[in-house]
Amino acid sequence: MSEETPVLTEVRGPILIITLNRPEAKNAANLALSKGVAAAIDRLDADDSLSVGIITGAGGTFCSGMDLKGFLKGERPSIPGRGFAGLTEAPPKKPLIAAVDGYALAGGMEIALSCDMIVANRNAKFGIPEVKRGLAAAAGGLIRMPRQMPFRVAMEFALTGEFFGAERAYQLGIINRVTDGPALDAALELAAAIGANGPLAVKASKQVIVESRLWPEDEMWKRQQEIVGPVFVSEDAREGAAAFAEKRAPNWKGK
Repeated sequence: MSEETPVLTEVRGPILIITLNRPEAKNAANLALSKGVAAAIDRLDADDSLSVGIITGAGGTFCSGMDLKGFLKGERPSIPGRGFAGLTEAPPKKPLIAAVDGYALAGGMEIALSCDMIVANRNAKFGIPEVKRGLAAAAGGLIRMPRQMPFRVAMEFALTGEFFGAERAYQLGIINRVTDGPALDAALELAAAIGANGPLAVKASKQVIVESRLWPEDEMWKRQQEIVGPVFVSEDAREGAAAFAEKRAPNWKGK
């Protein structure tokens, strides 16, 4: 069944859960899985009723990376303009949380690094061991790791290919929460906290945080205003203020 449906989706309120569904292959990414993830990301960004996504893996593990059997047959689990697993070069405009159980290795680690937040079970393992197979972590691992953790630590992990645990990842600041239970449960709690907020404000806030890293200092306030300005004059902004004054939950419209 999982080969027929390599990616599952489920909606819970404003949350879209995307499940990598090749447990017999440790959710290794092949082309079909990559296309499924890309379609799910399109759905997340296009559906106004959705404000946050979670990506996780079936069968107790996140993703073991590229399907090497497919690689030997000449298949590449990458989509032009999208990257590995249909995600790493083009993350969604809306927030995406990785819920990691088991292993997030090689391309699996790169999927997680592409997300805005990571929640992991205490026993989860991370790593980019591509060098052990004569390959390189070219789906974002070599680019994102030194931006998301200390430079020399990223260098060591990239050149040795060694794994590291969730506690170490938390200490390095690359994951948000460590849980003793299923990572999806903790990710749902985080997603619910995000989903309770104004969707336009959430999307704009993510955009500023992501894009502002490359803004020149003399333009940063102008560019921020271009993104957040429409939020302040939206229906949701008025609704948020009214809900606060009336001591009730807001009824967001995404407008």
